[in-house]
Amino acid sequence: MTEPQNAATSKSFSRGAAVIEDHLTRLPGSPGVYRMLGQTGDVLYVGKAKNLKKRVIAYTRPERLSLRIQRMVSETHTLEVVTTHTEVEALLLEANLIKKLGPKYNILLKDDKSFPYILITGDHAYPQIVKHRGARNRKGEYFGPFASAGAVNQTLAQLQRAFLLRSCTDSVFSSRSRPCLLFQIKRCSAPCVDRISPPDYGALVDEARSFLSGRSQQVQKALVKQMETAAEEMNYEEAAVFRDRIRALSSVQARQDINSIDIEEADVIALHQAGGDCCIQVLFFRSGCNFGNRAFFPTHTQDETPEEVLAAFLAQFYEDKVPPREVMLSHGLPAEDQPLIVEALAQRAGRKVAVTVPQRGDRRKMVMHAYDNAREALGRRQAESSATRKLLDGVADLFGLDAPPERIEVYDNSHIQGAHAVGGMIVAGPEGFIKNAYRKFNIKGEEIAPGDDFAMMKEVLTRRFKRAKDEEAEGDRSSWPDLVLIDGGPGQFKVVEALMEEMGVTDVALVSIAKGQDRDAGRERFHMAGKPSFSLPPNDPVLYYLQRLRDEAHRFAIGTHRAKRSAAIGKSPLDDLPGIGPARKKALLHHFGSARAVSEAGLSDLAGVEGISQAMAKKIYDHFHPNR
Repeated sequence: MTEPQNAATSKSFSRGAAVIEDHLTRLPGSPGVYRMLGQTGDVLYVGKAKNLKKRVIAYTRPERLSLRIQRMVSETHTLEVVTTHTEVEALLLEANLIKKLGPKYNILLKDDKSFPYILITGDHAYPQIVKHRGARNRKGEYFGPFASAGAVNQTLAQLQRAFLLRSCTDSVFSSRSRPCLLFQIKRCSAPCVDRISPPDYGALVDEARSFLSGRSQQVQKALVKQMETAAEEMNYEEAAVFRDRIRALSSVQARQDINSIDIEEADVIALHQAGGDCCIQVLFFRSGCNFGNRAFFPTHTQDETPEEVLAAFLAQFYEDKVPPREVMLSHGLPAEDQPLIVEALAQRAGRKVAVTVPQRGDRRKMVMHAYDNAREALGRRQAESSATRKLLDGVADLFGLDAPPERIEVYDNSHIQGAHAVGGMIVAGPEGFIKNAYRKFNIKGEEIAPGDDFAMMKEVLTRRFKRAKDEEAEGDRSSWPDLVLIDGGPGQFKVVEALMEEMGVTDVALVSIAKGQDRDAGRERFHMAGKPSFSLPPNDPVLYYLQRLRDEAHRFAIGTHRAKRSAAIGKSPLDDLPGIGPARKKALLHHFGSARAVSEAGLSDLAGVEGISQAMAKKIYDHFHPNR
């Protein structure tokens, strides 16, 4: 809480404060959200207020502001406001805008990963049990969230053994004529070929639903009773099936790192601050079981108290998630924010949400466990960040950059003789690889000759920087790189350099990495504008760092290419036929023997297939013979 530090800073602060004062006369005294905008229209800060005029006037008094907020005021050139009916609406809108716009001076929760759930579908006579990530718009029941896809996969594998529910898609289900391998290894009851009656399958679904809803002990006791009954009746094969199901359920329960009978549905959230950085650890408890944990590292927290950081975190974290019935915190919330956040969470959940700071008992132990995890995670991150910072300093010295790069983008292509060509972009910075910023590009240019790497790279970078320029026009420059690395030699470099000049991208450093003689690691040569190519000593740590970036881009591009190729291999030409569902597709394949034979069939032959009308036959024929 200090005065602006010097005359220049004082002058810029006074200018920004004057802009804010000019808007004060037009601000209402109602709840709402305000946005501070910079010279180019970029959003600097988003805030909410119960009374807009009273809140915004505080930004004209430097003695009450942190240095970070003083800098924000100094850069402010205009102010925009949106009024709301209540302060809770303002809080929800503020969280939405912060996540969407990523303002420069707000506390930011930079984590775009959605959480995985287990879904028991409700849109089929035989429900399917699957992993689900993304919008919850499919009919059914969702159980979670789980902290990672790995935790879901492990749990699903055991649940399939325990309840024998199908995991195949509806199209595969409808086309089966005999049981699949999952039935043979006792992980499915094969409802697709009527190996189980609808009532019996429904009973399995009810058991799975009860288990995932927290009634695991009742389910296990019922299975034990059924196993004992089968054994008494000397039906040992059936008893063995129940035994295996009980073992699978026990495995799911034993997999939990922490179990507490007192915690049915809660998120345990603990915060640790050190060295200007912050880590928030979240433990997920659902149905009385621990569904894992995840660490978050919010930015712009060095000037804020733990209570203020937690308040900002809760608003953003639950902006697109349904809160549990209880949220346990390591620190209390600011007094003025506590009732507001509780009301906002209840509104988001559609029911009451308890927000507590446990002081004793099992709940306190859970919070301290989360706090210990937060402290250890922050220590590891700071150690890694320190080492990465030194490497980035070395990168800046090597390539003559004005400052260590905050965002490095690395590009690579992958294809097999031009087939299934894709481009990959990976992103790295001071905190390591930024995987939620990775992008894949399906090569679309029809004029590109198969295997023309120059043209492929040109298409990828054209699309990338066209989008970056569109975002810049909207005032968002957060995704612009400081350094672009491409995998290639002088020819690749010249093509990309000419493209960047043509697009007017002149403030981004460009470097290409050419594989060394005999493609040996350690003999790479670097190409830059205005400098002869050069190499580094094989044991140089900066070289090793750049190799890691190049290899990560290569891994990502190859993985994307393989996924595209695998999808193409498993795809039938009949999949693209309009109006052809599983039944008609099956009839066509049975009649002609293969998709290729269908594509070569005449109009009268197609019309002779059961279920294919004359009009449908004409549509199929026209699809495969567009020029006739």
